Amino acid sequence: MRIVFVMDPPSTVLVDEDTSFALMFEAQSRGHRVDHCMAQELFLRGQSVGARVRRATCERDPKNPITLGEPEDVLLADVDVVFVRKDPPFDDDYMWATQLLEHARGQTLIVNDPRGLRDANEKIYATYFPGLMPETLIAHDKARIKAFMNDVGGRAVLKPLSGAGGEGIFALNEGDPNLNACIETVTRGGRRLAMAQAFLPEVTAGDKRILLLDGDPLGAILRVPQGGDLRSNIHVGGRVDAAELDDADRRIIAAVAPRLRRDGLYFVGLDVIGGKLTEVNVTSPTGIQQASRLGGENLEAKVLDWLEAKA
Repeated sequence: MRIVFVMDPPSTVLVDEDTSFALMFEAQSRGHRVDHCMAQELFLRGQSVGARVRRATCERDPKNPITLGEPEDVLLADVDVVFVRKDPPFDDDYMWATQLLEHARGQTLIVNDPRGLRDANEKIYATYFPGLMPETLIAHDKARIKAFMNDVGGRAVLKPLSGAGGEGIFALNEGDPNLNACIETVTRGGRRLAMAQAFLPEVTAGDKRILLLDGDPLGAILRVPQGGDLRSNIHVGGRVDAAELDDADRRIIAAVAPRLRRDGLYFVGLDVIGGKLTEVNVTSPTGIQQASRLGGENLEAKVLDWLEAKA
Protein backbone atom coordinates (compact mmCIF):
# COMPACT_ATOMS: atom_id res chain seq x y z
CA MET A 1 0.00 0.00 0.00
CA ARG A 2 0.91 3.64 -0.35
CA ILE A 3 -0.10 5.76 2.63
CA VAL A 4 0.08 9.56 2.75
CA PHE A 5 0.20 11.10 6.22
CA VAL A 6 -1.04 14.69 6.27
CA MET A 7 0.56 16.01 9.43
CA ASP A 8 2.83 18.56 11.06
CA PRO A 9 6.60 18.80 10.34
CA PRO A 10 8.79 15.84 11.40
CA SER A 11 10.58 18.17 13.82
CA THR A 12 7.49 17.99 16.07
CA VAL A 13 7.71 14.20 16.46
CA LEU A 14 8.58 12.61 19.81
CA VAL A 15 9.73 9.07 19.09
CA ASP A 16 8.40 7.41 22.25
CA GLU A 17 5.12 9.34 22.42
CA ASP A 18 3.93 10.27 18.95
CA THR A 19 1.00 8.27 17.57
CA SER A 20 1.62 9.37 13.98
CA PHE A 21 5.21 8.13 14.17
CA ALA A 22 4.10 4.77 15.59
CA LEU A 23 1.62 4.27 12.75
CA MET A 24 4.18 5.30 10.12
CA PHE A 25 6.83 3.02 11.62
CA GLU A 26 4.45 0.05 11.67
CA ALA A 27 3.42 0.69 8.05
CA GLN A 28 7.06 0.91 6.99
CA SER A 29 7.88 -2.34 8.81
CA ARG A 30 5.25 -4.09 6.68
CA GLY A 31 6.81 -2.85 3.46
CA HIS A 32 4.24 -0.17 2.70
CA ARG A 33 5.34 3.11 1.18
CA VAL A 34 4.91 5.95 3.66
CA ASP A 35 4.69 9.55 2.44
CA HIS A 36 4.60 12.76 4.44
CA CYS A 37 2.96 16.04 3.53
CA MET A 38 1.71 19.07 5.38
CA ALA A 39 -1.79 20.47 4.97
CA GLN A 40 -0.61 23.43 2.90
CA GLU A 41 1.06 21.02 0.44
CA LEU A 42 -2.30 19.77 -0.81
CA PHE A 43 -3.42 21.17 -4.15
CA LEU A 44 -6.48 21.02 -6.37
CA ARG A 45 -6.59 21.30 -10.15
CA GLY A 46 -10.00 20.91 -11.69
CA GLN A 47 -11.59 18.09 -9.71
CA SER A 48 -8.32 16.29 -8.95
CA VAL A 49 -6.76 16.76 -5.53
CA GLY A 50 -3.09 15.99 -5.06
CA ALA A 51 -0.24 16.59 -2.67
CA ARG A 52 3.42 17.50 -2.76
CA VAL A 53 4.74 14.51 -0.77
CA ARG A 54 8.12 13.28 0.38
CA ARG A 55 8.83 9.64 1.11
CA ALA A 56 9.32 9.19 4.85
CA THR A 57 11.92 6.84 6.32
CA CYS A 58 11.31 6.25 10.02
CA GLU A 59 13.86 5.27 12.66
CA ARG A 60 13.61 5.14 16.44
CA ASP A 61 16.19 7.89 16.70
CA PRO A 62 15.08 10.73 19.01
CA LYS A 63 17.23 13.22 17.14
CA ASN A 64 16.13 12.26 13.63
CA PRO A 65 13.00 10.08 13.72
CA ILE A 66 11.81 10.84 10.18
CA THR A 67 13.97 11.46 7.14
CA LEU A 68 12.19 12.88 4.11
CA GLY A 69 13.09 12.16 0.52
CA GLU A 70 12.79 14.35 -2.54
CA PRO A 71 9.45 16.08 -3.20
CA GLU A 72 7.03 14.43 -5.58
CA ASP A 73 3.53 15.38 -6.72
CA VAL A 74 0.93 12.62 -6.44
CA LEU A 75 -2.80 12.50 -7.04
CA LEU A 76 -4.57 11.21 -3.95
CA ALA A 77 -6.82 9.01 -6.09
CA ASP A 78 -3.66 7.02 -6.90
CA VAL A 79 -2.74 6.22 -3.27
CA ASP A 80 -4.40 3.67 -1.00
CA VAL A 81 -4.82 5.64 2.23
CA VAL A 82 -4.71 9.28 3.28
CA PHE A 83 -4.26 9.51 7.07
CA VAL A 84 -5.03 13.02 8.32
CA ARG A 85 -2.99 13.60 11.48
CA LYS A 86 -2.53 17.36 11.61
CA ASP A 87 -2.68 18.68 15.17
CA PRO A 88 -5.23 21.29 16.24
CA PRO A 89 -6.19 24.06 16.22
CA PHE A 90 -8.81 23.52 13.55
CA ASP A 91 -8.10 26.85 11.85
CA ASP A 92 -8.67 28.15 8.33
CA ASP A 93 -5.76 26.11 6.94
CA TYR A 94 -7.20 22.95 8.46
CA MET A 95 -10.68 23.71 7.13
CA TRP A 96 -9.38 24.42 3.63
CA ALA A 97 -7.43 21.15 3.70
CA THR A 98 -10.62 19.21 4.45
CA GLN A 99 -12.41 21.00 1.63
CA LEU A 100 -9.70 19.93 -0.81
CA LEU A 101 -9.70 16.39 0.56
CA GLU A 102 -13.44 16.30 -0.07
CA HIS A 103 -12.60 15.81 -3.77
CA ALA A 104 -10.88 12.51 -2.93
CA ARG A 105 -13.82 11.05 -0.99
CA GLY A 106 -14.83 7.74 -2.55
CA GLN A 107 -11.56 7.52 -4.49
CA THR A 108 -9.28 6.54 -1.63
CA LEU A 109 -9.64 5.72 2.06
CA ILE A 110 -9.35 8.93 4.10
CA VAL A 111 -8.91 8.65 7.87
CA ASN A 112 -10.64 10.58 9.26
CA ASP A 113 -13.24 11.60 6.71
CA PRO A 114 -12.79 15.29 5.80
CA ARG A 115 -16.48 16.02 6.14
CA GLY A 116 -16.51 14.40 9.56
CA LEU A 117 -13.46 16.42 10.60
CA ARG A 118 -15.19 19.66 9.63
CA ASP A 119 -18.38 18.81 11.47
CA ALA A 120 -16.80 17.40 14.62
CA ASN A 121 -15.46 20.15 16.81
CA GLU A 122 -13.74 18.13 19.52
CA LYS A 123 -15.57 19.94 22.32
CA ILE A 124 -19.00 20.42 20.71
CA TYR A 125 -19.29 16.91 19.22
CA ALA A 126 -19.74 15.43 22.70
CA THR A 127 -22.90 17.51 23.13
CA TYR A 128 -24.72 15.11 20.80
CA PHE A 129 -24.69 12.76 23.80
CA PRO A 130 -25.93 14.96 26.67
CA GLY A 131 -26.83 12.03 28.90
CA LEU A 132 -23.19 10.96 28.92
CA MET A 133 -21.63 14.36 29.66
CA PRO A 134 -21.20 16.47 32.77
CA GLU A 135 -23.48 19.49 32.88
CA THR A 136 -22.25 21.76 30.07
CA LEU A 137 -22.73 25.28 28.79
CA ILE A 138 -21.36 26.83 25.59
CA ALA A 139 -21.54 30.60 25.68
CA HIS A 140 -19.53 33.81 25.39
CA ASP A 141 -21.30 35.93 27.99
CA LYS A 142 -19.52 36.32 31.32
CA ALA A 143 -22.71 36.67 33.35
CA ARG A 144 -24.17 33.51 31.80
CA ILE A 145 -20.98 31.54 32.50
CA LYS A 146 -20.89 32.75 36.12
CA ALA A 147 -24.54 31.85 36.59
CA PHE A 148 -23.85 28.37 35.23
CA MET A 149 -20.91 27.97 37.63
CA ASN A 150 -23.18 28.86 40.53
CA ASP A 151 -25.88 26.47 39.32
CA VAL A 152 -23.45 23.53 39.31
CA GLY A 153 -22.15 24.11 42.82
CA GLY A 154 -19.74 27.02 42.49
CA ARG A 155 -17.01 25.13 40.63
CA ALA A 156 -16.59 24.65 36.89
CA VAL A 157 -14.00 24.18 34.18
CA LEU A 158 -13.77 26.62 31.27
CA LYS A 159 -12.01 25.79 28.01
CA PRO A 160 -11.70 27.29 24.53
CA LEU A 161 -13.53 25.45 21.76
CA SER A 162 -10.37 25.44 19.62
CA GLY A 163 -7.89 24.37 22.29
CA ALA A 164 -5.92 21.13 22.52
CA GLY A 165 -3.37 19.52 24.78
CA GLY A 166 -4.73 21.26 27.87
CA GLU A 167 -4.10 24.71 26.44
CA GLY A 168 -6.22 27.54 27.84
CA ILE A 169 -8.16 25.50 30.42
CA PHE A 170 -9.11 27.28 33.64
CA ALA A 171 -10.77 26.17 36.87
CA LEU A 172 -13.56 28.53 37.88
CA ASN A 173 -14.31 28.90 41.57
CA GLU A 174 -16.93 31.08 43.22
CA GLY A 175 -15.19 33.82 45.16
CA ASP A 176 -11.93 33.62 43.21
CA PRO A 177 -10.68 37.21 42.72
CA ASN A 178 -9.36 36.13 39.29
CA LEU A 179 -12.71 34.74 38.14
CA ASN A 180 -13.56 37.59 35.78
CA ALA A 181 -10.05 37.58 34.31
CA CYS A 182 -10.20 33.83 33.65
CA ILE A 183 -13.50 34.10 31.81
CA GLU A 184 -12.35 37.14 29.84
CA THR A 185 -9.15 35.35 28.82
CA VAL A 186 -10.90 32.25 27.47
CA THR A 187 -13.73 34.16 25.78
CA ARG A 188 -11.37 36.92 24.59
CA GLY A 189 -13.37 39.55 26.32
CA GLY A 190 -16.70 38.01 25.39
CA ARG A 191 -15.93 37.81 21.67
CA ARG A 192 -15.57 34.01 21.44
CA LEU A 193 -17.63 31.05 22.55
CA ALA A 194 -16.18 28.79 25.22
CA MET A 195 -17.26 25.56 26.93
CA ALA A 196 -17.98 25.47 30.65
CA GLN A 197 -18.49 22.14 32.36
CA ALA A 198 -19.33 21.20 35.92
CA PHE A 199 -16.18 20.40 37.87
CA LEU A 200 -15.72 16.65 38.28
CA PRO A 201 -13.78 15.87 41.48
CA GLU A 202 -12.81 12.51 39.96
CA VAL A 203 -10.35 14.39 37.74
CA THR A 204 -7.76 14.10 40.53
CA ALA A 205 -7.79 10.32 39.97
CA GLY A 206 -7.24 10.76 36.24
CA ASP A 207 -8.68 11.43 32.81
CA LYS A 208 -9.17 8.26 30.77
CA ARG A 209 -8.29 8.34 27.06
CA ILE A 210 -10.09 5.59 25.16
CA LEU A 211 -8.90 4.97 21.61
CA LEU A 212 -11.51 3.69 19.18
CA LEU A 213 -10.98 2.10 15.79
CA ASP A 214 -14.08 2.11 13.60
CA GLY A 215 -16.20 2.44 16.73
CA ASP A 216 -14.59 -0.46 18.59
CA PRO A 217 -12.29 -0.03 21.62
CA LEU A 218 -8.63 -0.29 20.71
CA GLY A 219 -6.93 0.59 23.99
CA ALA A 220 -7.01 2.96 26.93
CA ILE A 221 -4.73 4.91 29.24
CA LEU A 222 -5.29 6.95 32.38
CA ARG A 223 -3.68 10.40 32.41
CA VAL A 224 -3.17 11.59 35.97
CA PRO A 225 -2.60 15.29 36.77
CA GLN A 226 0.61 16.16 38.60
CA GLY A 227 1.85 18.92 40.87
CA GLY A 228 -1.57 20.32 41.71
CA ASP A 229 -2.39 20.99 38.04
CA LEU A 230 -6.02 20.56 37.02
CA ARG A 231 -4.93 19.26 33.61
CA SER A 232 -3.84 15.69 32.99
CA ASN A 233 -2.78 15.99 29.33
CA ILE A 234 0.49 14.27 28.44
CA HIS A 235 1.77 17.50 26.86
CA VAL A 236 1.56 19.31 30.20
CA GLY A 237 3.20 16.56 32.26
CA GLY A 238 0.34 14.24 33.16
CA ARG A 239 1.46 10.81 34.35
CA VAL A 240 0.28 7.92 32.20
CA ASP A 241 -1.04 4.76 33.87
CA ALA A 242 -2.61 1.59 32.53
CA ALA A 243 -6.41 1.62 32.31
CA GLU A 244 -9.19 -0.91 31.87
CA LEU A 245 -12.63 -0.24 30.45
CA ASP A 246 -15.48 -0.28 32.95
CA ASP A 247 -19.25 -0.47 32.48
CA ALA A 248 -19.57 3.32 32.16
CA ASP A 249 -16.92 3.36 29.43
CA ARG A 250 -18.68 0.60 27.54
CA ARG A 251 -21.99 2.46 27.72
CA ILE A 252 -20.32 5.56 26.30
CA ILE A 253 -18.68 3.60 23.47
CA ALA A 254 -21.94 1.86 22.57
CA ALA A 255 -23.73 5.22 22.41
CA VAL A 256 -21.17 7.15 20.33
CA ALA A 257 -19.95 4.40 17.97
CA PRO A 258 -22.87 4.45 15.49
CA ARG A 259 -22.56 8.20 14.92
CA LEU A 260 -18.76 8.02 14.64
CA ARG A 261 -19.05 5.33 11.96
CA ARG A 262 -21.73 7.30 10.12
CA ASP A 263 -19.50 10.39 10.13
CA GLY A 264 -16.44 8.48 8.89
CA LEU A 265 -14.56 9.14 12.14
CA TYR A 266 -12.61 5.89 12.27
CA PHE A 267 -9.68 6.70 14.57
CA VAL A 268 -10.92 8.58 17.63
CA GLY A 269 -9.94 9.30 21.22
CA LEU A 270 -12.66 9.68 23.86
CA ASP A 271 -11.88 11.57 27.05
CA VAL A 272 -13.74 10.27 30.09
CA ILE A 273 -13.62 11.55 33.67
CA GLY A 274 -15.57 9.80 36.40
CA GLY A 275 -17.68 7.94 33.88
CA LYS A 276 -18.59 11.16 32.02
CA LEU A 277 -17.68 11.94 28.40
CA THR A 278 -15.87 15.29 28.21
CA GLU A 279 -14.37 15.42 24.70
CA VAL A 280 -14.24 13.49 21.41
CA ASN A 281 -10.81 13.84 19.78
CA VAL A 282 -10.84 13.33 16.02
CA THR A 283 -8.05 15.45 14.48
CA SER A 284 -4.96 13.63 15.79
CA PRO A 285 -5.82 11.54 18.87
CA THR A 286 -2.76 10.46 20.83
CA GLY A 287 -1.87 7.73 23.30
CA ILE A 288 -1.34 4.64 21.15
CA GLN A 289 2.31 4.16 22.12
CA GLN A 290 1.59 4.52 25.81
CA ALA A 291 -1.41 2.17 25.60
CA SER A 292 0.68 -0.39 23.70
CA ARG A 293 3.49 -0.34 26.25
CA LEU A 294 1.24 -0.47 29.30
CA GLY A 295 -1.05 -3.11 27.81
CA GLY A 296 1.72 -5.27 26.35
CA GLU A 297 0.14 -5.27 22.90
CA ASN A 298 1.07 -3.65 19.58
CA LEU A 299 -2.03 -1.54 18.98
CA GLU A 300 -0.62 0.21 15.93
CA ALA A 301 -0.46 -3.23 14.30
CA LYS A 302 -4.23 -3.51 14.77
CA VAL A 303 -4.70 -0.15 13.04
CA LEU A 304 -2.59 -1.31 10.09
CA ASP A 305 -4.49 -4.60 9.94
CA TRP A 306 -7.70 -2.58 9.67
CA LEU A 307 -6.28 -0.24 7.02
CA GLU A 308 -5.07 -3.18 4.93
CA ALA A 309 -8.51 -4.81 5.09
CA LYS A 310 -10.43 -1.57 4.50
CA ALA A 311 -8.31 -0.19 1.65
